[in-house]
Amino acid sequence: MENGDPQHVRRSRILFLDAYDSFTNNIVSLLTELLNVQVCVRRMDLSPFPPERGPSWTREELVDHLSGFDAVVCGPGPGSPLNPDDVGAFRTLWDLARAEAVPVLGVCLGFQSLVCSFGGEIRKLRRGLHGMVRDIEYEGRDIFSGVRPFKATLYHSLCADLGQDAVPASEWPLQQYKPFPGAPNLIPLAWSRGHVEEGEDERILMAVKHARRPFWGLQYHPESICTHAEAHDVLRNWWAEAQRWNAVSRMRPLHSLTESESGEVETPTHTDQYNKLSQQYGQASCELFDTTHAGPQHYSFVKLNIPQDLTAVEVAEALGEGKDDTIVLDSSSASKGDPLALYSIIALEADKAPRLKHRAGERFVTLSSPSQQSGLSAQEERIGYLDSASGEFSPWQVFSKFWSERRLDVSKLPAGLPDVFKGGLIGYVSYESGLDALSPGVLPTERGHRRPDICLAWVTRSVVLDHRANSAYVQTISNDPSTGQDYCKVVADKLRDAPCMTNQGVYDPAHTNGVDQWQQCPGEIFQYQLPNAATYQDKVRRCQDSIKEGNSYELCLTDQTFITRARGDDVPPHVNTKGATLYRATPWDIFKRLRSRQPAPFGSFVKLGGATLISSSPERFLQHTSEGLCAMRPMKGTVRKSDQVSTLSQAEEILHIPKEEAENLMIVDLVRHDLHGICGAGKVTVPELLKVEEYATVFQMVTNVQGQLNAEQREVKHPQRRRKSEFNGLDVLSSVLPPGSMTGAPKKRSCEILYGLEKGIERSLYSGVVGYMDAAGKGDWSVTIRAMFRWDDELAPPAEGETEKREVWHIGAGGAVTILSTPEGEHDEMVTKLSGPLGIWKAME
Repeated sequence: MENGDPQHVRRSRILFLDAYDSFTNNIVSLLTELLNVQVCVRRMDLSPFPPERGPSWTREELVDHLSGFDAVVCGPGPGSPLNPDDVGAFRTLWDLARAEAVPVLGVCLGFQSLVCSFGGEIRKLRRGLHGMVRDIEYEGRDIFSGVRPFKATLYHSLCADLGQDAVPASEWPLQQYKPFPGAPNLIPLAWSRGHVEEGEDERILMAVKHARRPFWGLQYHPESICTHAEAHDVLRNWWAEAQRWNAVSRMRPLHSLTESESGEVETPTHTDQYNKLSQQYGQASCELFDTTHAGPQHYSFVKLNIPQDLTAVEVAEALGEGKDDTIVLDSSSASKGDPLALYSIIALEADKAPRLKHRAGERFVTLSSPSQQSGLSAQEERIGYLDSASGEFSPWQVFSKFWSERRLDVSKLPAGLPDVFKGGLIGYVSYESGLDALSPGVLPTERGHRRPDICLAWVTRSVVLDHRANSAYVQTISNDPSTGQDYCKVVADKLRDAPCMTNQGVYDPAHTNGVDQWQQCPGEIFQYQLPNAATYQDKVRRCQDSIKEGNSYELCLTDQTFITRARGDDVPPHVNTKGATLYRATPWDIFKRLRSRQPAPFGSFVKLGGATLISSSPERFLQHTSEGLCAMRPMKGTVRKSDQVSTLSQAEEILHIPKEEAENLMIVDLVRHDLHGICGAGKVTVPELLKVEEYATVFQMVTNVQGQLNAEQREVKHPQRRRKSEFNGLDVLSSVLPPGSMTGAPKKRSCEILYGLEKGIERSLYSGVVGYMDAAGKGDWSVTIRAMFRWDDELAPPAEGETEKREVWHIGAGGAVTILSTPEGEHDEMVTKLSGPLGIWKAME
């Protein structure tokens, strides 16, 4: 303590070297909370370390920098400890002389790097153990002293080999905790057993210590949600050993680091970044950005009582929506009692809404404002920075700034309103948008199209259906509250007079609006291009090869089905003044059929930005409240309903097996990492783990992960700097894309592998997200699965006998490949997921 001031007490620091893993933030959170330390994260390639120095550090400079830390953790990651590019600075740490050494803990890849640096070898396991939970066996000494028995999660397909397989079974109890001849400086501390179908169990090293230097290693993952809490005592013991080493053997006193050196620079919000870069580089003229719906916003609404089971389709049709750009977020499973199907949202006059668009790789966002007068073209401008070479641009900076200047004052909203969309940004984000941010340079510069990867409309007029309360809210946000209220009254009166409000025109998807006509009069010819079974199964094997090599824990492989048909009039019958077309199903008709056959809590019909998207997604990606509570619900593990599997208990028996639970667990730990990255240490919980839920045609295994943004924590951390703006939902969304349930883990390396396996064919809207960030700060986004989509500019050659090019529809499907997968089983799962949307087209033939 200096000058008696508690704020000058030096807090212990741990340097965490991240090997580009997707569990890093979970370990950082655990260390921070468990040991009450400051954890500074840097990449294992020392880039950046600190930012102004770049990656070209000398050994001497690194040694000098390490004197600012009490210990180092070498984290997990993809790849092999034998590959210098995968472990980077890990090797430098192991090579330090005793006088220079700092206490180091290696985890998974870091553990393997320690072992192979001191005489051990690395080999493949007979069967990988990604997501497997195993008993950890130990003698109870050193960092395992006093630790009660526990199970831990394993994420590895490579293992450390000290020569343990050569020890006869009769001698094993006496040898297992002694150094082996080939690695005399490594003392085994813990083991586990790998169960194989044939032969003896595999002896797998789980922990070691160096005999004369302060190096320890753990093969298992102490941070996993399924690792028992007793394992945390091992970390406490390691920290105590590290402090003892420092007290006795560190030759130089630990010195303080500057803020940039220590890694204690706060993560800026996107709004902060926008303001900073605008001042630093200058901003292009953005008249539309500054004037479009800008200024104080006022919320107006009219509440109506509605009949039970009134649908979003009925309301949209009653109000004449569906002719031009259309946005409907549809909880069609509400009538089935689905607890997640609470609200449906119908954007009104979406064709007149301003929209923000971004294409991956471009350094600007396009803002377009459709003309409010018929016959006039839309205004459009690009929003970016004059210095396009700064390397700091993110489209989310623009979206966040746009939202922050138009947000509602939550304190002025009437009490008792449902916590749901009140107007704001609504639209879609493609898979490629997240991929480009995660792995810049993976996407080619020329992609063969100019389609937006993000398209968000600023919707100011909408209707929300509260399915539990049987209420509807006609609502607007505007600069003029009186004008907004007048508009709500007009729309509410129109809805009150609609037949659907008196149950006179009850929606029946099979017998209204021409749907039965196009089923009975098949005038269309559909052409299908489905995934080849042998090719898909070969991709599964190649995924498993990557997993065996240690490059991934799990790979979410997908493929696409392409359907072409003749182009025609897309105006649905309820707004078609030219008369219904008997032979053609419009996209709106297809949406109605899909929502009827596959009701889901997060369905959508989005016609926006040149795309038409139809989805019946059961998977919520991210939900957040205006108070900063975030929730994610990864889904992994699927079984189709059948005569053999018709009840929840039957599905649970099938899904609660190691393979299915491992698939879900890996994504759960990844999602926890994503949320920890922005919510901070100790702010992420898992209220529901590996729960099986029932849907219309399938059973799914689901986990609920929650995180809390906490402004007070950040202010206490740096009381001299109070935030001008706090994290909002767009900051959260951008930090967790693309959805982990569609990538695998670790996310970055897995996405790069999948891009090669899928031959660079864009997933596009499939595997992306659809949803909203409303003007009050509430957000809800679903994963785009069980979906079909098309782009206006994508055309296929004419069919035989035709002269005009055909429109192209996409249906994506796939599944998570693990080491326990079978090629046949993965193909069957992909076909199961494909069958729902594809069945809509087959029914129209």
